[in-house]
Amino acid sequence: MKTVFLDVDTQLDFLYPAGALYVPGAEVIEPALADLTRFAAQNEITIISAADAHAEDDPEFKIWKPHCVAGTQGQAKSSATLLAKSLVLRSVEDSPTVGQIIVEKQQIDPFTNPLLPVLLDRLAADRFVVYGLVLEYCVKASLFGLLRRHASRVEFVAEVSRALNPDEGRAMLDRFTAEGGKLITLGDACRLP
Repeated sequence: MKTVFLDVDTQLDFLYPAGALYVPGAEVIEPALADLTRFAAQNEITIISAADAHAEDDPEFKIWKPHCVAGTQGQAKSSATLLAKSLVLRSVEDSPTVGQIIVEKQQIDPFTNPLLPVLLDRLAADRFVVYGLVLEYCVKASLFGLLRRHASRVEFVAEVSRALNPDEGRAMLDRFTAEGGKLITLGDACRLP
């Protein structure tokens, strides 16, 4: 069984109190993020990292305050989530099949980057393990995008995520499991199937 990890928006602007769009309590997930990254590296599991990369005048800033502007410190990923060798995906032909592939996006849904579905087809994974921020927005789009498009087995590590609105987050998780997704623990994620 081929597993791929999908790390969603684990960027400084979301993770830390000084970040432009801080998610309360997000900094506490950093040790678990490091565990997942280390496990993936040790077991040659590909990590796809969805990451916001906004322009300074991005239309999304009419809804959300400016955050993760491309090239800024806040747009950077946490060092706990980076492998020694990572690649920002510019072309599917250039992407490795192991390691870390960063898929930049300008909208909540990572599937708005047309390279992501092609990459997922190329990787041909049987199992996706998803974690990151923000539960009821970008994580939600990632989980349901995978369920709709690519995966028979989509698992979510809920303890390695945070929501802006916990009630909306719980409702989203109920819908996720009702539609065939599975909630797993960090221990489950760091164990080969």
